[in-house]
Amino acid sequence: MPPDPEEVATGVFTALADPNRRAILASLAEHGPSTATDLSRRLSITRQGIAKHLALLADAGLVTSDAGGGRRVLYRHRSEPIKVAQSYLAALAADWDGSLDRLSAFLADPPR
Repeated sequence: MPPDPEEVATGVFTALADPNRRAILASLAEHGPSTATDLSRRLSITRQGIAKHLALLADAGLVTSDAGGGRRVLYRHRSEPIKVAQSYLAALAADWDGSLDRLSAFLADPPR
């Protein structure tokens, strides 16, 4: 059974609420698969802090981990959960579009 879009969106929004987690995702997107140590060096966050944030990002489905060479674990970002959250936001925006269009029309040509 596919995941519930509402649960996916909730996990994404919770994960993205923290600027450190957004920075981790941006770093993975820019630099590609990275270890927690790589991310720690790039972002000036302790390795333990990175590990904590990566766990939450993984719970939200935003990162995956793969065994690298030796004992290295490489983390990669995933965009699929963000696409689910974007769909959720697009639906909310559509609700506002009609109201904003009516307001714009009213302001352009108010009743006399």
